[in-house]
Amino acid sequence: MKEKDGMRERVYVCHTFYHVYVASLKELNLPQKERGKADMVLSTMSCRFGNLSERLAASGLYGEVFLFDEQEESRVPGLAKYHKDRGNIVLNMFARMVFCKKLGAAQEAYVPVDFRKYRDIYVFCDSDPIGYYLSWKKIHYHALEDGLDCIRYYDTARYDNRGYFKLKALLASWNLIFIQNGWGKYCIDMEVNDISVLEYPCPKYIECPREKLVQALTEEGKDCLLGIFLENREKLVEQLTKGAHHEKKILILTEPLCDLETRERIFRDIIAQYGQGAQVILKPHPRDILDYEKLFPDCVVLPGDFPMEMMNFLPDIQVEKVISVFTVTDGIHYAKEKICLGEDFMDRYEAPEIHRQNEML
Repeated sequence: MKEKDGMRERVYVCHTFYHVYVASLKELNLPQKERGKADMVLSTMSCRFGNLSERLAASGLYGEVFLFDEQEESRVPGLAKYHKDRGNIVLNMFARMVFCKKLGAAQEAYVPVDFRKYRDIYVFCDSDPIGYYLSWKKIHYHALEDGLDCIRYYDTARYDNRGYFKLKALLASWNLIFIQNGWGKYCIDMEVNDISVLEYPCPKYIECPREKLVQALTEEGKDCLLGIFLENREKLVEQLTKGAHHEKKILILTEPLCDLETRERIFRDIIAQYGQGAQVILKPHPRDILDYEKLFPDCVVLPGDFPMEMMNFLPDIQVEKVISVFTVTDGIHYAKEKICLGEDFMDRYEAPEIHRQNEML
C-alpha cells in the first residue's frame, strides 16, 4: 500500500536467510499498525532463496517482495584492470574512484525498485554492489551488520583498506571512493549488535542488540517466523527428535570454508572428536555446496535454507553441544554447551593469514 505522497515507508535489502530473519525481527518489534508497510528486496547474488519470497508475501509483514539479480564484480566486464597496482597511492586511488562508479552504475539495469521512493532503506552487507549503487546514485541508507558480531571477528572495512585507512575514509566521506560498514558518505548509520566488543570505532555505529528483539517476540511473532522460514516444520521436528542416540544430540554448523576436499576433512575431524556415542546433526550453511547427505550418511542432515535461530522457537528441542568453526552461536538457546573452534583450529587446515584478518590491521 502506497502512502498518500507516493512514498513507501521502508525497504530491506537482504543477501542471506539470516538477513531476512533480522529484518523480520525488526518488523515484529513494531506496533501492529506499522506492519505490512515495508518491502523486501532479496539479492540472488550469493544465496538461493527458493520460494521464500512467496512465504514472505504471505506472512503479512511485507507489502511487496522483489528479487534482485545483483551483479557481482566478476560479472561486470572491464573491472579487473582497476585492481592493478600502479605503484603509488595517488594513481591507485584514481583507479579506485573509476572502479567504484562503474560497479555502482552496472547495477542500474537490475535494481528492481526505485529506492528514492522509500523513506528508509536498510541494507545488509553494503560491501556488496548495492552499497556502490546507492553511493553512485547519492541515496542515503541505513547499513546493518552482516552477521551476529561479525565485525568483532572480521572488520572488513579496515581490513580491505589497511594502509592509509584515514586517507581512504576521508575520500569515502566525500564519496570519491566507497567503503562499507558506516564509512560511506550516504550511509546514515551502521547498526551493530554490541558496540562494546568492537575494537575499532566508527562514528556511525549505533547499537541494536538482536537478543533484545528476540526477547520482545510474542508467541504470534514466533509462529510468524516459523511460517516464513520452515517450509516443512513437521519433518524438521522429526529429524530432531528421533533416531539412534537422539537423547544425546550434537549439532554441527557447517561453513563454506576452504576448498571442498579440505572442508570435508574439517567436518570429519569435528565429528570424530565430538560425535562418539551421539546423534550427529549437521546444519549446512546456505552457501555451503558440499553434499553432506552423500558424504555423511550416518548423520542427520538438516535443510540449509533456514536460520539456526528458528530452532529456538520449536518446543522441546535440546542438544548437548552446538559446535561451529567461526559462526557466532550466542543466538542459540537450545544447546547445553556451545563450542566455537576458532582461529587456532583453522590453523591446522589453511594459512593463518587467511582467517586472522583482524590481527593484520
